[in-house]
Amino acid sequence: MEGMDNGDLVVDALAQLGVEARLPAGEHRCGIDLVIEPLGTQVQVKRRALITDDVANRLLADTPPSPGSVLLVVGDRVTETARRLLTIRGAGYYDLRGHLALRSENLVIDASVEPVAGRAEREHALSGNVGLEVATSLLMTPAAGTTVRALARTIGRSASTVSEVLASLRRDGLVDERHRVEGTQLFWQVVDRWPARRFYLARLPVPGDAAAITKPLRLGLDNAETTTGWALTDSAAAVAYGAPLAVRAEQLFDFFVPDQAVQRRAIALLGAAASTSQARCAVRVAPVAAVCRQRVDAETSPFEWPLAHPLFVALDLAKDSGRGREILDAWTPPERWTRVW
Repeated sequence: MEGMDNGDLVVDALAQLGVEARLPAGEHRCGIDLVIEPLGTQVQVKRRALITDDVANRLLADTPPSPGSVLLVVGDRVTETARRLLTIRGAGYYDLRGHLALRSENLVIDASVEPVAGRAEREHALSGNVGLEVATSLLMTPAAGTTVRALARTIGRSASTVSEVLASLRRDGLVDERHRVEGTQLFWQVVDRWPARRFYLARLPVPGDAAAITKPLRLGLDNAETTTGWALTDSAAAVAYGAPLAVRAEQLFDFFVPDQAVQRRAIALLGAAASTSQARCAVRVAPVAAVCRQRVDAETSPFEWPLAHPLFVALDLAKDSGRGREILDAWTPPERWTRVW
């Protein structure tokens, strides 16, 4: 498969069935990827890694039917429900595991072909730290789009690794060709990989604490939006953003901290709580650097702490499949940010 584009793959598969197809010449309109001869059927080819019914519906909606043309979706795997949906809707699919089906005004194909063996691809777009960093960066500005090099500079990772992650996200239909987030699936995939383990502490650090305590903890209370430091998250932060829930006077504050060294110092200086009911705050290392580097200093917040970006607060709420997700369903952050759940 390496070195072949999607049109070449389909031409090769059709040739196995004795059907002639060619790449379009200049006279064919934009958007047509190949032409089946001698019938003149024009084919628009779309490629994704996994084709589910949701992905198929979205591709059908984005590719309005036109006389003489047909949509053909190419995927490493096409689910049975997606297969039925595509054929019922007058489109087609090419499952690279070895099956091709196509419905047009003058052609019907439903046949097995040789499976396509290609190089091993990334098992999961979000595997490893880079996958999580790329996904959360895109979710923070979902409609902006980006390039490989720009995103690599933003998160401080190699362009080759970022390119691999973005290619996987595109194939899975989670972002478009400009790397804009499509739908809510990417958010929920990140939820599955978002860490929830916390350390519960007996004391809450306050700005008035002795410098011997606050300095090594790197709280970052000055110029919060341009510095790195602790970021308030979960229920208290959701309240600060206007989420519909109440917090107690002795609300346990949940923080992301910049790194493991700060977490260890916090445990040593503030003490481990004997139980969660006796804890004054909880800390955990930020899963991605942006959590503690891109904090929000909200003037309307009832708390003195810098807030984690609404995306990270929403990810924390989503980890609670009960009350947390109820809150998430009813919460849309202020206009400055975009809801992606």
